Amino acid sequence: MNHELLDRDGALVVVLSGDVDLDSSPEARRVLLDAVARGRRVLVDLAGVTYIDSSGVASLVESLQGARKAGTDLALVSVSEAALRVLQLARLDRVFTIHATLDEGLAAG
Repeated sequence: MNHELLDRDGALVVVLSGDVDLDSSPEARRVLLDAVARGRRVLVDLAGVTYIDSSGVASLVESLQGARKAGTDLALVSVSEAALRVLQLARLDRVFTIHATLDEGLAAG
């Protein structure tokens, strides 16, 4: 897994790519929770995620819970088909706010 942190229009954009699995989910969790801790709106770009397992999903869920507790917003943008399938199977597509594109996510803020 690779990650990148961008500052766009007042939001922090966490770009994840590659496999978000048992090996990489601790790093994903750290990156996501650090972004949430900054107290700003967080958009998680999953366009480059080729595979995500339950540990990766758990990192996303924990980050969403942290954002809600902190009174900030966390949304997913540009979710790859592979990641979307997993989110849909777990019915988490109904829990997360999901925007089709980064620009749409930025505009929604």
